[in-house]
Amino acid sequence: MERTFSMIKPEGVRRGLIGEILSRIERKGYRIVGLKMLQLTPEMAAAHYAEHRGKPFYTELVEHIISGPVVAMVIEGPGAIAGMRRLMGPTNPAEAPPGTIRGDLATLIGENVIHGADSEASAQREIALYFKPEELI
Repeated sequence: MERTFSMIKPEGVRRGLIGEILSRIERKGYRIVGLKMLQLTPEMAAAHYAEHRGKPFYTELVEHIISGPVVAMVIEGPGAIAGMRRLMGPTNPAEAPPGTIRGDLATLIGENVIHGADSEASAQREIALYFKPEELI
């Protein structure tokens, strides 16, 4: 079984999409083994987006992710990392096909509703940022 990290971003929480997104993940057959709502601090956001530090869009990413509460989750299942990437759809909602979370629920690239780890290394790093091992079932 593979584990990955995903996060419902502030616009997803603000728009009341938590239940819809969690339902899609579970209907796909994945198990949510860690779940929490939290407000990120600037320090947490900087750690989350560390690989983008120095890029022109870094400050915008950090400001956006701290703009409201988020829902952090650990998702488990066969091929969970790639599977969640497919379920979310491309980063740009304009390129995301119908049936994907971003294709159905997002309109702007800067407010694309959900984040998901893009590799095993990212998944492990992000899970460790948000969850202690004893918090996962």
